[in-house]
Amino acid sequence: MSDPASSTPSTPTLRSDATLIGLVGLAHAISHFSQLILAPLFPWLKDAFEASYTELGAVLTVFFVVSCAVQAASGFIVDKLGPRPVLFVGLGLLALAAFGYATAQSYSMLLASAVVAGAGNGVFHPVDYTLFNRKVAPTRLGHAYSVHGITGNLGWALAPALVVPLAIAFSWRVALAAAGTLAFVVLLVLWFNRAALSLDVKAVQKATGADGAAGSTFDFLRIPAVWMCFGFFFFYAVALSVVQTFAPVAAGHLHVVPTSLIAICLSVYMVSSAVGMVPGGFLASDADRCERIVGVAFGLAALLALVLAFADIPPMLVPVMFGAMGFVSGLAGPSRDLLVKRSTPAHASGRVYGVVYAGLDIGQAAAPLVFGRLMDHGQYASVIVGLAVVQAVLIASAFRVRRVRRELYVPASASV
Repeated sequence: MSDPASSTPSTPTLRSDATLIGLVGLAHAISHFSQLILAPLFPWLKDAFEASYTELGAVLTVFFVVSCAVQAASGFIVDKLGPRPVLFVGLGLLALAAFGYATAQSYSMLLASAVVAGAGNGVFHPVDYTLFNRKVAPTRLGHAYSVHGITGNLGWALAPALVVPLAIAFSWRVALAAAGTLAFVVLLVLWFNRAALSLDVKAVQKATGADGAAGSTFDFLRIPAVWMCFGFFFFYAVALSVVQTFAPVAAGHLHVVPTSLIAICLSVYMVSSAVGMVPGGFLASDADRCERIVGVAFGLAALLALVLAFADIPPMLVPVMFGAMGFVSGLAGPSRDLLVKRSTPAHASGRVYGVVYAGLDIGQAAAPLVFGRLMDHGQYASVIVGLAVVQAVLIASAFRVRRVRRELYVPASASV
């Protein structure tokens, strides 16, 4: 059976692929950037709105819940209208939400802006991967996924680096207005390069046999591999959430790490993950080995986590361990995305990616409820061991996706 998400008939040029990958990567960076513009400003927002940290955390919860719902739904719109208009709306909503945060006069206005931001954030994965899978040459897909992951990590890194200095120098309102301005500028850049983002939806539907196929809209939900991919991304998000929120502090307690070193563990992890995605893109050039790459990479990550949990290591080596864990996780990034691509019928690309990547938002919302409780009870080793267990589950999930892919359901009206 041929790959269900085949590329466009004509072979794209290197220049056209590079342009598309760069534009999509830029938009993806803004998506991740927008996820982290509030959290670094919590000390300012706490005083401005007389809110507790629990209440401020609830603003982020609203963001991810809305993003999850929109992500699953937006895939259907992408398949119907094409990715470009949906991308423009998403970026516009992120810019609008940032300006909403900046001008908020009450806690309820923060919540309302979080709803807008979540709606904007929810469109990116269905849009991005539909554009990649339909327009990028198959030999360069691994590099496209690599750039996509790198730009996302850079977006996370940029958020605190921009908003915190501006809040210190001016105010938190200026910082958030600057974030909105950046999102709007990126929207303008994509608008002026909109030709590179075009996709003939009717031609795609005709080529895949999906045009006018009654009852085909939800047929992709009967593909077992889609739900295995959903589960994989749920556990991936749990692992990422643990690293972003609790693992550095837990490791700091276990190894008596100075506060200054604990603070850089996450930055080291993210930068190392972005570096790992570069060779990961080359490794993913052979799609047949993507499950093995994911398995080996997360196997190494789990071993590193266990060393952090049980070995007696010097405090200075803790950030190094996080860097090594980030690097091997980054190696798996492009191959991780290929797991979904190889399980996706061409006529349902947006829908599949919307449902599968909704697992990310659910995982990020669920993880703090479990691991936060462990932290509250001082179970620091259990937090790191739990991270290793989740990483081990990712190994099994990747190979399970490969096994159930053979059960791919193809509608009778669709030729793949």
